[in-house]
Amino acid sequence: MTKVKICGLSTQEAVTAAVDSGADYIGFVFAPSKRQISLEKANKLAKDIPASVQTVGVFVSPSLEELEGAVKTVPLDLVQVHGDFDEELINQISVPIIRAVQVTKKEPILLSKARYLLFDAPMAGSGETFDWQLLRDKHIKQPFFIAGGLNADNVKECIQRFSPYAVDVSSGVETNGHKDSQKIIKFIESVKR
Repeated sequence: MTKVKICGLSTQEAVTAAVDSGADYIGFVFAPSKRQISLEKANKLAKDIPASVQTVGVFVSPSLEELEGAVKTVPLDLVQVHGDFDEELINQISVPIIRAVQVTKKEPILLSKARYLLFDAPMAGSGETFDWQLLRDKHIKQPFFIAGGLNADNVKECIQRFSPYAVDVSSGVETNGHKDSQKIIKFIESVKR
């Protein structure tokens, strides 16, 4: 069964909707963006997340100290890294890594020391899908997430095409830039069906 990550959560209502509907991962964004929250707020929201649901911190080009500080403060079960990051540091991080790869016309990275890969649109958080054809016939050797422009209407096609370990959604479960509990529920139902 494909796992589900609901990302960019910042309210108790959205976290509750995601957890109650069967999300496997809850994503908190610490990188500068409209979805960014503080470590302190994430810590409060994480208190009500059961151990069966994993918390993920999302970062862009972080330092090792920044990652470890967040892992301890929130606490986090995994970290998702976008942007520049030295692969050699991956083994020094105390939790598993999701290594984000922006899929563009140039050859995407298909192997990393990270536990998981995450394939995303060229502009992460834009609500746009990447050209799914660019991953066609690629032999990806490690578990991966598909992100970028997913919603309840296209996620089934995504799963059929890629058979990913997990799917990741943020803007696809928003209304007017805010997480929408009904859309979260509908998205998770679409995946789990």
